[in-house]
Parts: sequence; structure tokens; C-alpha cells
Amino acid sequence: MLKSKKIALAALALCASFSALAADEAINPSWYVQPSVSAFKPDGDFGVDKHGFGAGLKFGKAVSDNWDVQMGTTYARSRDNGERYQQNTFGVDGLYLFSRSAFRPFVLVGAGMEHDKANLNTLGQLSKNSPFLSAGLGFQASLNDQWAMQADLRDVHGFIRGNEFATSKSNNYYLTVGLNYAFSKPATRPVPVAPVVAPQPVAEVAPPPPAPVAPPPPPPARFEKVTMSATELFDFGSDKLHAGQPKLDDMAKFLNENASVEHVVVTGYADRLGSSKSNHALSLRRAEAVKAYLVGKGVAASRINTAGKGEEQPVVKCDNKKQKRAELIKCLEPNRRVEIEQITVERRVN
Repeated sequence: MLKSKKIALAALALCASFSALAADEAINPSWYVQPSVSAFKPDGDFGVDKHGFGAGLKFGKAVSDNWDVQMGTTYARSRDNGERYQQNTFGVDGLYLFSRSAFRPFVLVGAGMEHDKANLNTLGQLSKNSPFLSAGLGFQASLNDQWAMQADLRDVHGFIRGNEFATSKSNNYYLTVGLNYAFSKPATRPVPVAPVVAPQPVAEVAPPPPAPVAPPPPPPARFEKVTMSATELFDFGSDKLHAGQPKLDDMAKFLNENASVEHVVVTGYADRLGSSKSNHALSLRRAEAVKAYLVGKGVAASRINTAGKGEEQPVVKCDNKKQKRAELIKCLEPNRRVEIEQITVERRVN
């Protein structure tokens, strides 16, 4: 049990070390298959104290942003001084992954049935089916869109039923390395495309009569979506507007001069650095800051709605893993933006 406690403490340390690595990247919902090989350290109570080897086959699937479920079977055996011990397991594991990036550390818990079989010089041949619980830690590392490596260290703690063996429990340790093959590739996120506003048709004007006529009224102002970089509005990670915002001043003037414009939507976006929850909250606070500025310039608050979409709809991805943090922040700059929909500030042309 002391070794089991050490694994649990190591799992907690792994949680603290890698919690900052969590990234809100898309998961692949496809089932995957995992063939594996193992180094096997059997419990000395079974009369065999020599390391052995094993193999396994499992099927797995990502069921949420942080959880994978894997199920399957393993086989391992060890020989020592003419005695032999082997174990078959069939069970289900739950993997809590701290990240969906290329490197994904995890802790695992599992349960199932084990078949222990021993051929001992003193007791002869013994065999028993028993339930087990397991715990461990490991990581997955992506090789491409469909292949990933998985390695883990786990303790399989069996509850031996009956009195065939000289013990009522087993603590066997497995160091396992496998390859995960996903049956389909992950879906590609579509890159948002700004809507194209068709030019308004120019009405044909009949030839003027001999008498002078009044000129036609100016065409109404067109409305589009305006995108402003968060860099020109805020400091990195901040929701406090910079002093002096001429573009927002122009928008406020336009709205005050066109009271018929309603349902203006101000949407904030963030990059993928940090947690999804904090990015969503920051993007919403930035949208609220822009709304407050326009309201402070005389625009009625009831005409403006706000939304925060966090890391959704990125303009760029920046997948170069060799980039330094400062370079990554610069590369992701287009994703940090504020969009004001259905408004464009332009002069009327007679």
C-alpha cells in the first residue's frame, strides 16, 4: 500500500505542475485502438519476485474536454527459480487529461476483473478470478492527426477471493507503452470569413424636365461590421481602455446622428493563451468597456448589446511549437479583437 500512496502523491504533484498547460483545443471524438507492451513487477507474495513482460489491447474514446475512457485486456507473466506467475486483466480506465495539446499528461483510475494463475513449487498450480482497482499516471504525445504515443505507470491492486493463494491481495506494477490509432481524423475548424456587403444598386434617374428640380436626397448610410484590434484598445490581458479613442469617438458621433440605428452588437474575442473560462470573461469585459465608452459619449445603452466569445472563431492559429511566448503573443494578436456589427462610419456623398 505504501507504493500505492506514492503513486497517488505523484499524481497530485502532476496535477499542480501541469494545470497551467490546459488548452481549449478541439478533441477528436473518434474511437481509437491501442496495442501496447508492458514491463511487469509482480507482487512478491505470489512466490515470484522477478520482473516480467506483457502485452495488451485496448479501445478508447475522448468523452469530454478532459476525460478519455479506455477498455480492454492485458496479459503479463514472470518466471523465477522454476516458478511461474501470470495475470490477465479485463477492465475500464478513466483518464483525466490536463491538456488537449500535443503533449497531454494525465492521471488514471480503473476497475475490472483479473485472473491470477501461479505454478509454485510448494503449492502447485493455483488459479483465481478476482476484482481489482488500479491507479496511475502517464502522458499522451501526438505524432500526427491519427497516431499518438501513450505511456503510463500504474498499480493494479487485486482483492483475492478465497484461500487458494497465501494472500488476500495483490499489488502488481505495470509500466506500459502503447500506440493509439484514431479511426478518423479530427474535424477541421472553419476559418470565419467576413461577410461581403453587396453594393447597393444605383437607381436610374429620368432626364430632368425643363424646369429645375430639386436634387435627389443623399443615399442612406451603409452598415457593416467594424473590427478593431484589441491591441489599439487595451493592454495585453487588460480590460481598461487606452486613453484617446478617435475611432470610438467617430462611432459615437455616427450613432448620435443616426438615432434609427438599433440593436448594435459589440463582441469581444481573445486568443487561446490561458484558460477558456478566463478568456471568455476577459472578452466580455472588453466588450462591456467599449459599450461604456459609447454610452459615455451620449449613445443610449438600450441600443447596444454585448457578447464575449473568448477563443471562438480565431483568425489565425499559430501552431509553430518553437515560438517563444512573446512571439506567440504577437502571432495571436489578430485573435484579440473587438467587433462592432452593422456599423460603419463613412461620409454621405450627394
